Amino acid sequence: MGLIGTVMSLLFGGGRNVVAETAGAFRENAEAGAGRAAMLREQALQQFAAEFAHRDKGVFDRFMDGLNRLPRPAMALGTVGLLVAAMVDPVWFAARMQGLVVVPEPLWWLLGIVVSFYFGARHQAKGQDFQRSLAASLARVPQVAENLERLRRLDDEGEGGSRERDGAETEARPDPNPALEDWRRGH
Repeated sequence: MGLIGTVMSLLFGGGRNVVAETAGAFRENAEAGAGRAAMLREQALQQFAAEFAHRDKGVFDRFMDGLNRLPRPAMALGTVGLLVAAMVDPVWFAARMQGLVVVPEPLWWLLGIVVSFYFGARHQAKGQDFQRSLAASLARVPQVAENLERLRRLDDEGEGGSRERDGAETEARPDPNPALEDWRRGH
């Protein structure tokens, strides 16, 4: 038994586990990895919420937001207006369209680039606003969960056994108000 005891003490003796230490060099500790991942998610959410913290908009920002809302409705209404003009006065409409024929191709490319960049920037700004509101909502989740738990506890305390959790009616407990008890006995 001396050889087996020596091998076992070599592997597991002295408060060490050589097998676990060796396996740890090739495989991550699942519990420690989950802890690091949870910490990473928490820190990312905190950074995300701080990055998109609500800021008050000034008069200029509100004015620019209003201007940024005009091009899409103007383009849609203008297109509908062109269709109506084509039906009301086809000759006038055809004369205007002949003017578009002489616009040089580089100008059409430039118009396409300007419109693409405008709508791309608008899409990015709206996406960031959405992310900001999402981060604010996610930051409020723990408080909402805590409030819901408090409300459930208050509801359970207020029922005091008068109803079970599933809502079935049971026998009501007596009212602790002596004056009300006297009045009930009298009527």
